[in-house]
Amino acid sequence: MGCASSKQVQRRPPGYEEPAVLAAQTAFTVNEVEALRELYNKMSHSIIKDGLIHKEEFQFALFRNSRKVNLFADRVFDLFDLKRDGVIEFGEFVRSLSVFHPKAPKSEKTAFAFKLYDLRGTGYIEKEELREMVLALLDESDLRLSESAVEAIVDNTFSQADSNGDGRIDLEEWEEFVKANPASLRNMSLPYLQDITMAFPSFVVHSEALD
Repeated sequence: MGCASSKQVQRRPPGYEEPAVLAAQTAFTVNEVEALRELYNKMSHSIIKDGLIHKEEFQFALFRNSRKVNLFADRVFDLFDLKRDGVIEFGEFVRSLSVFHPKAPKSEKTAFAFKLYDLRGTGYIEKEELREMVLALLDESDLRLSESAVEAIVDNTFSQADSNGDGRIDLEEWEEFVKANPASLRNMSLPYLQDITMAFPSFVVHSEALD
């Protein structure tokens, strides 16, 4: 019995955390965490096979192409990589994905979306950051808009969100913008997470969320 227990421990991947612990700290149930474990295993063994999700594997899950470079995928990966060590462990995967659960607090979704656009981590969303992310999202969605249309999205967002007119959006302004424009968080909820399947969720955020 001791040997069997020892083998079970050895099979645990780096950064393993008990499902009950993760369920207590996220919007997921224990069963949902266990289902995510299977999904995580598939992703973390798709290319490098070391039980950790590397950026190439993350991009492969998103695009079926590990070499496609996209600012959106890079940004989401960076936000999931809570330890900033270049890989996503299982606990990081569950905790970060929890924000997309339909039962996750709206405040968590709002904060995550703000960080997504705050590319340089300054605590503000600058116009150039929003422009860069809109372009990345359009590219990820294989959509093409004219330069004037992109500028219209950016200008419209800032005209509504930048309430003090200083040319940047702080978290408080973003929270007020989200309250007035609930559709801006439309893609921050993935209904299927209440009924986990073995397909990786789409993080596609269409530009209409910023209209």
